[in-house]
This record gives sequence, C-alpha cells and structure tokens, in this order.
Amino acid sequence: MLTHPSFIGDEAIAHAVGAHWLPEVADISYLPWGFGAHHWRVTAGGTTVFVTLDQLEPRHSAISLEAAYAGAAALAASGSAAVCAPLPARSGRFTVDIGVGALSVTPWLEGRSPSAAEAREPRHIREIVLALTALHRADPPDGLRSWTPRVGPEFADEMRIHTAEPWTSGPLAEQARLALAAHGDAIERWTGRYLELADVAFSGQDSWVPTHGEPHNDNQVMTAEGLRLVDWESLALAPPERDYADLLPAATGLLLPDPAMVELFALDWRLSEIAEYARWFAAPHIGSEDDHTALEGLFEELAGDAQGHPGETVAGPPETGPTSA
Repeated sequence: MLTHPSFIGDEAIAHAVGAHWLPEVADISYLPWGFGAHHWRVTAGGTTVFVTLDQLEPRHSAISLEAAYAGAAALAASGSAAVCAPLPARSGRFTVDIGVGALSVTPWLEGRSPSAAEAREPRHIREIVLALTALHRADPPDGLRSWTPRVGPEFADEMRIHTAEPWTSGPLAEQARLALAAHGDAIERWTGRYLELADVAFSGQDSWVPTHGEPHNDNQVMTAEGLRLVDWESLALAPPERDYADLLPAATGLLLPDPAMVELFALDWRLSEIAEYARWFAAPHIGSEDDHTALEGLFEELAGDAQGHPGETVAGPPETGPTSA
C-alpha cells in the first residue's frame, strides 16, 4: 500500500520479525509499494528481508494463505528457479498471525522490477514465457488450492441492491457508488459470461497446472542470476491462461492460448477488482492517496469493453515484489 498502516507501528513489525525469523532487528523502513498489502524492508543479523503484512478476508483465510506460500516454497525446493518463495519461520510455517493480519518474510533480491515498457520487449517476453512454462510443467505441491470463481451468479443483483441508496462512508463513497450503479447492466453481462466460461474451465480441470496468478511486471524482479517471480499469495491450480493476461498480444507466436480461457481470466480480474473496490468504498475511508488510487482503478475496470479484456489499471495488481532499494 502507498500509505503506512494506521493500525500497527514499525516497532511491532520489527518485534514479530525478530521473534519468528531473525535475531534482533537493526533497521526497519516502510515501503510504499504495491496495492493490497503492506511492506517493510528489515535488516537483522547482517541479513535484509522483505516483509509483507497480508490482511486476510475476503481474499484469503489463514489456511489458504499459508498453503499458497508453502506451495511456493515447495516449488522452489523442487527446482523452479524463477520462484522467490517466502522463508519459513522458526516454527516451520510461512505465515505468522500478528492479530491484524498474517506476516511473511521473503529474501531481499538485489535487482529491480522492469517497467511496463521493458516488460513488453521481445527478449523479456521470451524470458517470462520460459519461466511460466517451467512453472506450469512443475508437479503441483501437496495441498495447493484450485482456482474458483471470485463472484457468483448473484453478484449483479447484490450490487444493484447495495448501490441503491447513498453511501456515507467517506469522501469518495458517492463517486464510487454512482459509477457502480451506472454499470449494473454491464456487470450482469460480464458476470453471466464469466460463469459460463468458468463451467468450460472446470470441464477440463484434470489438466490444470500450478499458476502464479499475477505475474505482471511489478511481480517480476530482474537479478544478476535471472528473472525471479515474487508475491505468491495467488498461487493456485488453474488453466495456464490465468498467467497470460499481461503477456498477450506481445507473446503471440510463443504461446498458443485458448481464447475462451484468456477471456475468462480477464473477466476474473475485472470482476474481482470491482467487488473489492465496492467493499473498499462502502467501508469508512478518509480520501487518502490509496483511496484515490483505488477510485481510479474502479473507473478503469468499469470502462472495460464488452468482451472482458481489461485495460491498464492504475490500482493494478495488488503487490510489488521485493527489489533492492
């Protein structure tokens, strides 16, 4: 997130990292990166790590988040070189409940994330396609969850009811509500098509593979040792097209995706973002930088075309991975 959380201080984060992962913390700094979780850079005992605080509901339960991070660690241990997985705590678990969310720690990578323009260059596209192809061919870790639709058939009707009366939850609430209410028919159309395509996907579930879920440029880190993928909280079994949204059409010729599955996961992103932003602005907010970024993201998702292909979104995929300062 762009703003420091108001509900926990750096001292509490440092204490938790020292208690569960590293010796006494020497330095901690908040990182205004990504969108969805909070991040810190922490140094202790000569080691620097990237610390993430995930708030669980509705995206995860404590069990599903632990399974995702444990699955990433299993993939890395089995030889998936592009996987930068979280580090286990002293307990052996990869997440620690600190009351206001689940804390995890990832190695600090010396490198940087490519810009959106760099990520579309042919050489880089080839590298990320190779990394994803290796991931999709890996044996699924034990306990890895399967992808499921993020909204159900009642979504459009619930949204109409939810937006029928004014919202008084904060300074941007009415702008968000009015935008959502004006797009009720589009949301209904997108949802119907989404669930139709989900049924098609489930008919081939036996061929699903491990997928990252959000391998966009902010979750890629270019290092001296090669490309690494970070932020594995969305790891799940799914059709491989779940990982292709940010690669097409630049990767045409390198990939042979199923157009129906490409459309499914474009809609999966859009509808899950709309649902998340609706919850965001119906809840108390103060008009922070994060709030304004979220409102821009909502407008861009609602402006998508009828075929379900998302545009570039300012609020974008939720996380920025660990890079060097």
